[in-house]
Amino acid sequence: MSSSYSNYTNSPCAACKFLRRRCTSDCVFAPYFPPEEPTKFANVHRIFGASNVSKILHEVAPHQREDAVNSLAYEAEARLKDPVYGCVGAISVLQRQVLKLQRELEETNADLMRYASCLGGETTSAYGGRRG
Repeated sequence: MSSSYSNYTNSPCAACKFLRRRCTSDCVFAPYFPPEEPTKFANVHRIFGASNVSKILHEVAPHQREDAVNSLAYEAEARLKDPVYGCVGAISVLQRQVLKLQRELEETNADLMRYASCLGGETTSAYGGRRG
């Protein structure tokens, strides 16, 4: 989404609609919370509050605002799913899965090495069968 609200119509952005206020042409929320994504703003507002989000958007450089909003939206959704750990909880789960899969891969490679050493000097055909 661009940083200008080029699709500005009489329809208020999701933030203004949620906050029940008039959406002006210079609305800081409009470029990042379009009317067709009402839950995006509702989640961000529920976790961070509209005032804090507005302050963040004013403090961030205009070319970084979209990334900031996407980060806020991701963290808000993660906080709603896991109020204690948020996205850190999701990262932790993924790290544990990576470690488990790495151990599994090491075990499988060790099994392959044992199998290859059992074959020893025997030659195998192109189809994996033994040739004597």
